[in-house]
Amino acid sequence: MHVKYIGLYSYLFYYSSNILTVNQLFGASIMKDDKFEVRKVQITGGGSFIVSLPKRWAMERRLVRGDRVVFSDGGEGSLILSPMESFEKSGSSETMFTVHPLMEPESIIRRVVALYLIGFTVIRMKTTQDRFESLHSDYVKDFVRRKLVGTEVVSESPNELTLQVLISYPELSVDSALRRMVTVTVAMLRDAVSALATNDVFLAAEVLKMEDEVDRFGFYIVRQLKMASQSPSIMKHLGLSSGRDIIGYRLVTKSVERVADHAVKIAENVKAMRKETPQRLLRNIRELGEEATRFFEDSVRALYKRNYGDADEVLKRMNLFKSLEERVLKDMSGQKIDPIQMSFLRLIIESMRRVEEYGSDIAEVVLNLTAVSPEQ
Repeated sequence: MHVKYIGLYSYLFYYSSNILTVNQLFGASIMKDDKFEVRKVQITGGGSFIVSLPKRWAMERRLVRGDRVVFSDGGEGSLILSPMESFEKSGSSETMFTVHPLMEPESIIRRVVALYLIGFTVIRMKTTQDRFESLHSDYVKDFVRRKLVGTEVVSESPNELTLQVLISYPELSVDSALRRMVTVTVAMLRDAVSALATNDVFLAAEVLKMEDEVDRFGFYIVRQLKMASQSPSIMKHLGLSSGRDIIGYRLVTKSVERVADHAVKIAENVKAMRKETPQRLLRNIRELGEEATRFFEDSVRALYKRNYGDADEVLKRMNLFKSLEERVLKDMSGQKIDPIQMSFLRLIIESMRRVEEYGSDIAEVVLNLTAVSPEQ
């Protein structure tokens, strides 16, 4: 598609009639203020719809006769127009930062994660010395391997390290990444609760190893959502229909990350306990943990189905968890338990409560996303 030059001041673009309705087109009148312009649509003899581009917009982008522009569906009835050059540049970007010898490895990682989340595809690191400190380079390479989906060290020299994100957004959708993240988190919860019931410290240790997988997909989803917020075409490729979806998935991702964190806390407390717990109390705590896990699973399932009714039913079960928790706490208060052991058990119950609360947050996101759906 080419920009057509008309006279000295007007730029015209063409768009087929199967995208915009006649009512939408001819409902426009000429208006202008500092934030937007409304221009009247015309029809050529061949039946093409024509509207002139604002002169200031075209001049600011240095458009000339023969330049190409790109149209993309912005969702919710909007249309996005971009110069071809800007559109092509949006597909890839690279950046570089300097690593000083006294920098903490964690500080370097924070910079790498921030640049990854922003959407850079190539991240270069240079040191002010003749060569990288081995602590720095080893730390970065290990972190990238464990935490950043689709990212590899593609070039390494004594004083420069280059990371590249090799996976592109159509290859792994937000929904697919979230499903994998949830699957691992549910497995962590179940194993943590089982480790408590059987006093299996080895199983508890396995839970801790699974956290990296959740973090990897969490970082990836946030990266994709940030990119989607800046490009409607990317948003569509990721399977998202609107800005509401971006906000909703960001909230859900954060809740899933927190649930995984509490699965880790349960496992850590199981490993720290040194005394036996009365079997009846363990059974009650296990039942509490299983209910929290089911609550979380059902909340996410309602999201997958985009079903308002299912999310509403999940939220109705909050009182069930509260009654189970009250029963466990009452049982604990009536038994003679070592104070240190008691503190571990209370921390475990607190984590289970938090899992249920994050599940309710997810269910509420589903309500917000589907409240106006005509199918509900």
